[in-house]
Amino acid sequence: MQNKSVYDCSLIELPKIENRAGNITPINNNIEVPFSVQRVFYLYDIPGGESRGAHSHKECHQFLVAASGAFEVQLDDGRTKRNVLLNRANYGLHIPPGIWASEVNFSSGSICLVLASHKYDEDDYIRDYKLYLNERTNK
Repeated sequence: MQNKSVYDCSLIELPKIENRAGNITPINNNIEVPFSVQRVFYLYDIPGGESRGAHSHKECHQFLVAASGAFEVQLDDGRTKRNVLLNRANYGLHIPPGIWASEVNFSSGSICLVLASHKYDEDDYIRDYKLYLNERTNK
């Protein structure tokens, strides 16, 4: 697990091509996101006020976008905590491996788009916060 800080997490403004009929935001590997995307998924139908996530990755980078609605991302590196509000579809949050992240306070109808640097691998996840803290202090 990489020893990153919550300040290594970056809020990135994405390009927005505006049109009176609606906007489009293109996302390209290694340009708008700082890695090559290997997996895309999205969270939806989350009841207002609910939480998701609450884990860390050993190798996988994630890039979160509020494709619709709003939610907060609670970031934790074992020493420092930081909250980031995502509420615009042309901004994304890059979360490098080694950061504990939880998505909280979803507005009704929110969609959280996640771009990931790795295919799904359960062994890459740390889902127990005490284990996460133990691994952080042993680095």
